[in-house]
Amino acid sequence: MEVQELLQRYEWGDRDFSGVDLSNANLSHLTLVDINLENANLTGANLSRSFLMKANLKGAFLNWVNFQFVKLTEGNLADTDFTKAHLNGAFLVKSDFSRSRLSGADLSHANLRGAILEGANLCGAKMLNVNLRSANLQGANLNWANLQGARLSGASLQNAFLSETNLSEAFLNGVDLRGIDLSGINLSAAKLSGANLEGAALSFTNFREARLQGANLANANLTGANLEAAFLHSANLQSTNLSRANLTRSNLSNVRVLGARLDDTQLSEAVFSDMTQRYLVLAQNKLHQFQLQ
Repeated sequence: MEVQELLQRYEWGDRDFSGVDLSNANLSHLTLVDINLENANLTGANLSRSFLMKANLKGAFLNWVNFQFVKLTEGNLADTDFTKAHLNGAFLVKSDFSRSRLSGADLSHANLRGAILEGANLCGAKMLNVNLRSANLQGANLNWANLQGARLSGASLQNAFLSETNLSEAFLNGVDLRGIDLSGINLSAAKLSGANLEGAALSFTNFREARLQGANLANANLTGANLEAAFLHSANLQSTNLSRANLTRSNLSNVRVLGARLDDTQLSEAVFSDMTQRYLVLAQNKLHQFQLQ
């Protein structure tokens, strides 16, 4: 279909363009509210800065599409193929991306607040400073994705895949990460105040200079984790495995660590609360047990 035909039919009140072929078409700066492009072929098309509020793009092909600065709130983008697409700065609040393919896509600075990305494939996606507040990312594939500076407060990440994910400087305050596997990923300078990481797999994870005040890390595995200069004020580390972890220069004031494993844990220059009731340092400078309140 030619773009001019689509615009003429849209002006006459037609909204159903399901299955059309608009590959490589120039649709930028257009207003196409409520348009139905289900299963359409928009591969390589340019939709930058268009207004597509409540559009239906379910099952559409948008590989390599230019979706920069698009306005599309409450859109249906389930099962859509956005592989290698450019969605920089797009406004996609409360849109449904369930099971969509976004591998290698660029979503930097996009607003996906409250969006549904359950089961979506975001493997290798570039998501610098993306807004994912209150988004549903359950079961999403975020392996090798770059989420540096992403805002994820209130987001659901249960059963998400996060191998080699970059979450440095990300905002994860209050996020429920119970039992999740974050082993070896980069969370340096991340904000995790009040986050629930109970029972999480965090071995060799980089928490350097992260803010974890009030975080629940009970029963988590932090073997070999880097917590250098981390702020852990009032965190719960009860029964946490901190063997070989680096807590150099960390702030451990008011931390609860009853039952924690601290074999070969590095605690040089760490800050302890004046209200510390008990700690025990055994031979060869190995800290085996201590309790801070």
